[in-house]
Amino acid sequence: MSSTAGTRTGRRHRVREEALAEILRTGRRLLVEEGPGAVTLRAIAREMGMTAPGLYRYYAGHRDLIQALTSSLYDELAVALAAARDRHPSAGPGRQLREVCRELRRWALANPREFGLLFAKPVTDADTTPGTVAHDSGWRFGGVILELMVRLWHGGTVHPPAGLDAAWVAQLEEVREHLSGEPVPLEVIYVFVACWTRLYGTVAVEVFGHLDFALTDPEPLFEHTLDDILTALGDTAGRMSSDVF
Repeated sequence: MSSTAGTRTGRRHRVREEALAEILRTGRRLLVEEGPGAVTLRAIAREMGMTAPGLYRYYAGHRDLIQALTSSLYDELAVALAAARDRHPSAGPGRQLREVCRELRRWALANPREFGLLFAKPVTDADTTPGTVAHDSGWRFGGVILELMVRLWHGGTVHPPAGLDAAWVAQLEEVREHLSGEPVPLEVIYVFVACWTRLYGTVAVEVFGHLDFALTDPEPLFEHTLDDILTALGDTAGRMSSDVF
């Protein structure tokens, strides 16, 4: 390939990448301003001064668009959580996990519509089933939390239940597949999932306004929930009472 042809190819690639980024920015703005139902190819084309068929050069349909938007938001969240973890490089996994969970709450409260798209699944095309674009991004986000839980397990202080119902086993196997070969027992993975359930539930009820009837400041409840999660994971150093170095 000549240098001139290579330059043209590089320019086309940059133009395409810039267009894809603008499409996602526009889709996100529509999500925030009007809700998930407003994120359509036709609406984005109108906002960008394009024709709807013109967008099909970038996304084959609504599902591809929503998958790309969902994936980009998971990646943004994963970067934010990793940054929160890395701000405390000398801390133990319990303290780092607390900071990661706090960042999840901060991001969710600052971006409630985006949080809703990722975790409330208001449109079916935002799913993260295996084989989807959003599946891998979702696991990159989840991997930040899961890796810290695995480090706590390596500390030998996680106390799993005595046994699992057989119905749990197949469901938990997929989680173990994402642990990069770590031989984590399924009973311990059950503890991880139970802790995530408490974390997500506490964040979600605040983000979606379901604590307004009782609390004007849910942060103390959130912090106590983190204490409970860290206790379940066998960590006491990361608890709120030891939060100051």
